[in-house]
Amino acid sequence: MMKYRMNLSYDGTHYSGWAIQPNSTSIQQLIQEALQTILSTKTPIIGSGRTDSGVHARLQVAHFSHIRTLNLSSLCYSLNGILPKEIRIHEILPVDEKFHARFSVKKKIYHYYILTTQDPFNYRYAHYVPIPVDLNLLEKSLPILIGTHDFSAFASSGCRAKNPVKTLYHLEILPQDRGFYLLFEGNGFLYKMVRNITGTLLEIATHKRPIEDLQRILASKDRAQAGQTAPAQALFLHHVEY
Repeated sequence: MMKYRMNLSYDGTHYSGWAIQPNSTSIQQLIQEALQTILSTKTPIIGSGRTDSGVHARLQVAHFSHIRTLNLSSLCYSLNGILPKEIRIHEILPVDEKFHARFSVKKKIYHYYILTTQDPFNYRYAHYVPIPVDLNLLEKSLPILIGTHDFSAFASSGCRAKNPVKTLYHLEILPQDRGFYLLFEGNGFLYKMVRNITGTLLEIATHKRPIEDLQRILASKDRAQAGQTAPAQALFLHHVEY
């Protein structure tokens, strides 16, 4: 068997997320169906991780195996001809048998986009906050979360991670037109962790709760203590590193 790595991106607006789910259409499902059409055999793919319904990916990575050596440029072209325009396969590469799209990951980067001024062209891909955001207060909040912690307080129900301890290497505010975005870089993320952290940080930055709450929330390991989950449409899986 030959193993192959697939680099792809997608607009998750109209999909139930990456992973196959009953009674809904997922990114993984559509790619597997396209592979089966082209290769005439069921070809399961494994992604670097799940993205939720409505979340996007600038770089998602998946792997699959096949009994034959494939013409990869032709396969990539054919897949893009079958798949919806919101899903694009950028490259397919042969990889070592030991490579695993999920378990070989060293770190991931997510971006969460926030608008402080309404924009009719970007509202599908950002979260508009209609009240002033205190960026200085937001900046002061970030170091509390950086490092290795039990992030259970920021994991939504349904999280299946065996270990809630993750390392957040980097968390930064970066400017963009009409707002800013939060860059999260870590060795792994719990279910809805980025969106739950973002929602909590925005509550602090809009003076709905004190900054002192953040350390208490982290220590509590209780999701009920944290803020609201930020909307899905503003979250992008930006990069996966191996």
